[in-house]
Amino acid sequence: MRAILLILILMIVAAIAAIATGLIDVSQTRETRVPTVEARDGSIRAQPGQTPRFDVETGSVGVGTREANVAVPKVEVKRDRATVDVPTVEIRRPEEAQQNAAR
Repeated sequence: MRAILLILILMIVAAIAAIATGLIDVSQTRETRVPTVEARDGSIRAQPGQTPRFDVETGSVGVGTREANVAVPKVEVKRDRATVDVPTVEIRRPEEAQQNAAR
């Protein structure tokens, strides 16, 4: 839940930053009008409302590659032989375990 809330907050901040820097330009081109309903003398008259209209202009972002000289670390791995103790696992059937216990 916290992760979702954090993502929503970051999206809102990104939208505000995009609008503030001019990457997104939003302008309203048509006003909103609420519907009107009138009841008089036993009859009802209604007129529809109007939804707003917006023009949204967005900037563009160019993504590509270019060649550059950068310092890159070089890692070398050398192998050598050594004798070490490693764990072993021995599996015995129940009858073999009883025979070893009796000894």
